[in-house]
Parts: sequence; structure tokens; C-alpha cells
Amino acid sequence: MGNLQDQRGRVLRDLRISVTDRCNFRCSYCMPKQHFGSDHVFLPQSALLSFEEITLLAKQFVALGVQKIRLTGGEPLLRKNLEILIEQLAALRTHEGQPLDLTLTTNGSLLARKAQAFKDAGLQRLTVSLDGLDDAVFRRMNDVDFPVADVLAGLDAAHAVGFKNIKVNMVVRRGVNDHEIVPMARHFRGSGMILRFIEFMDVGQTNGWRMDEVLPSAQVLERLQQELPLVPLDATQPGETAARWGYADAEGRHDPNLGEIGFISSVTKAFCHDCNRARLSTEGQLYTCLFAHRGHDLRQLLRSSEPCSDAQLQQAITGIWTGREDRYSELRASMQPMHPKLGYARVEMSYIGG
Repeated sequence: MGNLQDQRGRVLRDLRISVTDRCNFRCSYCMPKQHFGSDHVFLPQSALLSFEEITLLAKQFVALGVQKIRLTGGEPLLRKNLEILIEQLAALRTHEGQPLDLTLTTNGSLLARKAQAFKDAGLQRLTVSLDGLDDAVFRRMNDVDFPVADVLAGLDAAHAVGFKNIKVNMVVRRGVNDHEIVPMARHFRGSGMILRFIEFMDVGQTNGWRMDEVLPSAQVLERLQQELPLVPLDATQPGETAARWGYADAEGRHDPNLGEIGFISSVTKAFCHDCNRARLSTEGQLYTCLFAHRGHDLRQLLRSSEPCSDAQLQQAITGIWTGREDRYSELRASMQPMHPKLGYARVEMSYIGG
């Protein structure tokens, strides 16, 4: 156990767990209001995996070699008493007896009131989505008129309670918020937080993705280098999605005190070749790719009339991962668009997390 490989030799190391399909934002690139309006029907509470079921499944993934777990959504902070789940997951140990790399992605809207509880429960790291500093731009992006000041307050609260190297993710859409690139970089330079620029992705079927709205990371980097000196940095671990660049000092060397930024380029520079991530939906469907069109039902094993042993759960997960061949981003340009009516529409990002 511990080196579970798929059909392309990619080892399972990272599990992303969606704890809710609900979100209080309606960002157009994820949950556009025209598809997720007031009449949208979300999953009933009975369909969601309980904290105990999530922890039981996580335990099996860790036994198979997972070292990192990210909690996501929807907006995970909408799941009541989430710190209880964090505490349960923080108690798990890898094969080497080490704590998991336990992290969480949030839109930051409720972070100020939950940061201390999450830190106390054992959460190690945080990623906060923030698509601009200009309040009008941010309100337009989240489409619920939520003020940027409240997200910034959440970031400050998380930093104050001791979270280190908080990551801030900015999805860049050409002609929408790309004028915020340099202001964001200036704001977070030297803050102790790591800003990452993400190319607008064709996830799901509802976000109206168009290639001409994708601003390639290479062009983002070019804009930044006109204003701020940057130097490339090495990856910190295998399968890392972000290309790292550090702010440079007057001599052109990376200044750790100024920090770094990252670029996630899944459209223009696919990283399928070393993708080590599995995704567990809030109702227990296991997906082996962010762009998948179907999942594998693990909840039915947990809730079957006959008790399912740890070995049986691990066998099921092993069979799914070892049969994995996904490489959507590498094939994107040559693939025909999928159509919802054909029954194999891609899963929405709000359902399995980014």
C-alpha cells in the first residue's frame, strides 16, 4: 500500500473533499445565477456524507498513500460545525506517522468568524478565492453584491490566528478583471500570502467558457514583469499545479521577505502528466478528474445493508484509481464539445471543488 498508480503511472497523493454543494456566491465562472438561481434544488441533508462517513473514507485513502486532503465545496464554511470534521481528519496519520497536509479552500466570506476555530481544530493551511481588489469589480464577479472588504478582513483574521503562507487564488478573465492583475500583485507583495493567477477554465457546462476570455499565464507574467521584477522558483513537490515565481530584490535575486506568486495554467499548459488528485463529492461520488463526466459511487458501499470492511473500501478505491486514464487538458484542443442532452455532460466545479 502507499504507491497506488493509475494507467499512466501517476501515484495517488491528494484527495479533495467537497463538503457541500451550496455556495453564497454566484461567480459566473463557477455557479452562474442563470443556472443556480433561487429555484435551484440543492442536495438534501440526507444525501450528504456525514462527517463520520467522510472520515472513514479519508482513512482508507490515507492507507492507500494519500498525504494531502483539501476541504472544498461549494463554499465549505456553509457546512455547519465544519471544525468537527477538521479535528477528525487532523487525527489521521500517514504511513510515516506524519500528520496530513490538511487544507481548505474558501471564498473568505465567513472566514473572519471561523478562522480561530479552524486553527484550533488542526487545519494547517488555507486558500482563499479573491478575483479583484476593486470593490465594484469584486461585487460584479461574485454577483451577490458581497463587499471585498469582508474577504480582506477574513484574510487578516486568518493571518492573525497563525495561518502561514495563505494562498490567494485569482481567476483571470480577459476583459472582465484582468486590469486587477498588477494591483493584486502589489497588494500581496510582502504580505506573507501567496497570490496565484488561474486561467479561466472550461469546467462543467454552465459557465459560458470561451477561449477568447482566457488570458494565458504567459501574458499575465509579461504584464507583471513590466512593473515588478520576478525570478522563477523550483517546484516544492511532485504534481504541483502552480508554476512559482519569486519577487526579486535590487540584485535580481529572490527576496523571501517579498514572497512569491504562482500561475495555474491548466488551459495553455496542461499538467495532466503528473496529476495525483482524486475528488470526492459531497454525496460520495469519487471523480478522477476535474473535467470528468461521471463519478464512482462510494456512498452506496458505506450505506449498504451488509457492513463494508476497510479492505473492501480500499479495494473499490484501488480499482477506480488503477483504471484511471484521464488527461482532458492535454486533449482539450482535439475534443468535440460535450452536450448535456447526450447524458455525459462534465460535472460542475461547484459539485466537486476546484
